[in-house]
Amino acid sequence: MSERKLGRGVAVVGAGMSSFGAFPGRSTRDLFVDAFLEMRESVDRGLDPSDIEALYIGNYSSDLFEGQGHTAPIMADWVGLAPRPATRIEDACASSGVGFREGVIAVASGLYDVVLVGGIEKMSDLPTERVTDTLATAGDAIYEIPAGFTFPGFYAAMATAYMDRYGATSDTFMHVGIKNHENGALNPKAQYGSRIADIMESKKARAADRGRPVPDWDDELAFLQDERSNPSIAWPMRLFDCSPISDGAAALLLVADDIADRYTSRPLRVLGTGQASDVALHDRETLTSIRAARVAADQAFTMAGIDRQDVDVAEVHDCFTIAEVIATEDLGFFPAGEGWKAAEDGLTARDGSRPINTSGGLKSKGHPVGASGAGQVVEIWKQLRGEAGDRQVPGARVGLTHNVGGTGQTAVVHIFERADA
Repeated sequence: MSERKLGRGVAVVGAGMSSFGAFPGRSTRDLFVDAFLEMRESVDRGLDPSDIEALYIGNYSSDLFEGQGHTAPIMADWVGLAPRPATRIEDACASSGVGFREGVIAVASGLYDVVLVGGIEKMSDLPTERVTDTLATAGDAIYEIPAGFTFPGFYAAMATAYMDRYGATSDTFMHVGIKNHENGALNPKAQYGSRIADIMESKKARAADRGRPVPDWDDELAFLQDERSNPSIAWPMRLFDCSPISDGAAALLLVADDIADRYTSRPLRVLGTGQASDVALHDRETLTSIRAARVAADQAFTMAGIDRQDVDVAEVHDCFTIAEVIATEDLGFFPAGEGWKAAEDGLTARDGSRPINTSGGLKSKGHPVGASGAGQVVEIWKQLRGEAGDRQVPGARVGLTHNVGGTGQTAVVHIFERADA
């Protein structure tokens, strides 16, 4: 692999996001305004919006979710940035992760000094079956969807292949869900801000209040193993293995590194970025790894000039719990076939040796697909600046985001370092 470097340094100097969840009556415009205002407030030394020279907006399918295309200039208008150039980026669930990369390239090239990157999606206005159909357009509409595959089925196929090859069980994936709900319970922006244990106790209390038999679950695993409380969606993926239908937005301010001190004394420097693509799932040699993620990770680490063990905290794409396990291996944090053991042994917990998805991940924080990649960067911003509250990883200085589109036809990886003046 040839070594590539950015033409000049790029820094993140502001980050904000809306709450993630289901918000009837609110559009992506409203949510993006929320994210933009929080981003502006996060800029330590203030931001004059007239400094912003261009916008890159990640969005998967406002066309199908909201009946609204051409969303980028609408977002520019709603935050008062017209007539600046505004570009929508569509790469399925990796849309705003790729949008962030495009913003990095724009600044690194010298074309712009200050750009705004956003991610937006409004999914909850459609019934579940239409959401499923919309998301299925990220698969292969000729060879996969007519065969009956939807995204729970795609990732169930990956999970069963992984279980067969490496010996993981369905309980493995439950450990991932429990961990991510523990983290999400500490995130005030998360869609599901409850621990699995709290959900379990709530269901027990509800049964008692209604005079029904109280379930005798001993712990979270017993709760998740119960088909009544955690039904199969596409075995072995159950309800609590799946990320939710979500609305949300995120916003990030990128500037040339040599002017970052105009905005903050604590920027995040972009050390490395990588992006790759792959064939559709049905044509791959293996279902237990995502080649695009491996390639993107190698690109990012080569550019950054650091090793895997230098990463203190990572946000990875856990649209389903199996996806987190595979991601930790594709990124090189664990050898192939060892990620599931790391999840069961607690190594990926907040206080483990390899903290993963301190935000709650897509599983608990929520997955408004076009906003998820940018939302991951917001969490790394908070972690590296020591602003993550009760979910803070002590001393975190280097962070990584890993964002996947579809079943892995697109993958993008970014590496960041806190730069204190």
